[in-house]
Amino acid sequence: MIDVEHWNSEEEMIHNMRDRGFIPYRYTFSPGTYFPPHTHDHDKIAAVVSGEFRIIIGDESVILKAGDGMIVTEGVLHSAEVVGDQSVVSIDAPKG
Repeated sequence: MIDVEHWNSEEEMIHNMRDRGFIPYRYTFSPGTYFPPHTHDHDKIAAVVSGEFRIIIGDESVILKAGDGMIVTEGVLHSAEVVGDQSVVSIDAPKG
């Protein structure tokens, strides 16, 4: 099961990530952006400031919306894509 966290603001999101030892970076992804299946050599938090972003892990998927985020564990195969016709503003935070 994919666990989704929720924050009330970007500031709260970033503060929480830093407190947990993650290093937040802000990105904007255009409609149609797709990241094929891949892994990372570290844990990370994928979170959304605006727009909708689908994360697929195995046979499960979740659509992250504004304020939502989740931990993607090191070595877990996953893919991601922008949903709809709006850009996604994302906070991607690898474990530091």
